[in-house]
Amino acid sequence: MLRLNERSNLSHADVVLFGLAYASLIFTIAYYVIGLHEEFRTGFAIEDGPVEWGTAVCLLLSALVLLRNAGVLWARRGKAAALITGFYGLLFIFGAGEEISWGYRLFNWEASEFFLENNAQQETNLHNLVIGDVKLVKTVFGGGLSVVILLYLLVLPLLYTRVARLRQLADRLAIPVADTRHMILGLVATIVIMAVPLMTKWETYELVFSLLTLSIFLRPRNAAQVT
Repeated sequence: MLRLNERSNLSHADVVLFGLAYASLIFTIAYYVIGLHEEFRTGFAIEDGPVEWGTAVCLLLSALVLLRNAGVLWARRGKAAALITGFYGLLFIFGAGEEISWGYRLFNWEASEFFLENNAQQETNLHNLVIGDVKLVKTVFGGGLSVVILLYLLVLPLLYTRVARLRQLADRLAIPVADTRHMILGLVATIVIMAVPLMTKWETYELVFSLLTLSIFLRPRNAAQVT
């Protein structure tokens, strides 16, 4: 069990994770209010910058926590819950890899002909693929994913405490459920991102989400059922 901070309900890990999340939102607002829109795009939220790498690292750490939980579940509850949790972990490894284009710029890899022809940024990732006239970043990885995130962060926790069958299903599938503190941060982040018209503001949203998921997986509402 994580030791709680004596002055709040936040664990020591949460103090760091929530601090980074709220600081990122404050920085984003400050860049907009001061009028440093271009500096935000080419500095704070630049490609391969601190925000993007922070997101990738947190997604990877989230994956490691899930894989650790899968090992615990294997011993406690059997294979089904462990395999499902392991699958969640693999999804987050995929997300971390996509965030940095699988090391495309870090290792100076050359994109294959397929990605040169079908990737909007000519990089080795799937979320920037263009299939016909469809850009995956705007369909599957854009609005659709945002809706899923909001349902997970805001709707599921409310229903979890009120609908017994949904609660049983979430626990059986070992789905870590967000707690109140996560819901508040998710709502604040959504309001800020929707209100601030900066070109690369979604980089901040992705970072906050990755910090949130790491906190949720470390200490979810239903910790006894998923760890």
